Amino acid sequence: MTLPRQFKKENSHNILIYHYVEELVSDFGEYTTEHYSDEDITPVELPFLLRIRCVDKSTQKDLVDLFHVSNGYASKILRKFEDKGLITRFEDPENRRRKIVKLTDEGIRKTDEILTHIRQWENNHMCGDELETLKRLLFKFLSEN
Repeated sequence: MTLPRQFKKENSHNILIYHYVEELVSDFGEYTTEHYSDEDITPVELPFLLRIRCVDKSTQKDLVDLFHVSNGYASKILRKFEDKGLITRFEDPENRRRKIVKLTDEGIRKTDEILTHIRQWENNHMCGDELETLKRLLFKFLSEN
């Protein structure tokens, strides 16, 4: 990763976390463009599929709230995933108006492939101990208010 010229080691303490996150997202986008392409899932749709994978019981409303998108937009993405055989939606037994979204076996296979790609990108930048430290610090940063 090539940092912008404003990023200098001697002023690293003055750089906002926000700017580091921007650079990480940009670098991941470039890495994906160069090393991974998937005609079934666009970069905009990818976070939806990964969130479904990483959350035990996801609903369409959860995705709408998380990604700050309209119900119609989320529905369009989920319908596409359904048509591709990546997810199923079924009625929540506790609330019949809610639909639970779950990965199919094909969806699990597809997200395994994507997660392997993400881990390769991570490992290109840091070793295991460094990654664990960064994840622990990011968790602390995001979970403590």
